[in-house]
Amino acid sequence: MPTYTEMLKLFDFKSKNAVFKVVEKLMEAGLVAKDHLGRLIPSETFGEVPMLGYVTAGFPATVEEELVDTVNLDDLLIKNKPLTFMLEVDGDSMIEAHIEKGDMVLVEKTNQAKDGQIIIAEVDGEFTMKYLREKGSKRWLEPANKNYKPIYPEHSLNVVAVLKAVIRKY
Repeated sequence: MPTYTEMLKLFDFKSKNAVFKVVEKLMEAGLVAKDHLGRLIPSETFGEVPMLGYVTAGFPATVEEELVDTVNLDDLLIKNKPLTFMLEVDGDSMIEAHIEKGDMVLVEKTNQAKDGQIIIAEVDGEFTMKYLREKGSKRWLEPANKNYKPIYPEHSLNVVAVLKAVIRKY
């Protein structure tokens, strides 16, 4: 989160008092809070969503709607908040993994991954999302689209992040 001085410049305000008032409004709305040192931190991003039961994906069945529980989407999707970020997908090399252009991917920053995981990688100075493949000491990237070929690094292959979730709005 930006500091008051950074927000002063971002909002092109003339006084920190104006920033203070904006921050107070954001705190009242529950969008930000302060940590134990008084620094701004984001509040719960999603909050809780009611869990109403199950839906059949096979033959139709009768169901009764009842509040079973609530689910906090942050807790469900994000294990390590400081290392988690989102990216928008551009391209079609992962469509057979049901990841399409315009989808949002939630990834966790790391430099380690296992064979078969979908990762964000830096390969020979460029970034991409693919399956990580390993055999012995050899590592390469495999797309999930038969129209693309695997990527074998010429110089370097570094894991940047591991895919945690795909979010698609309809």
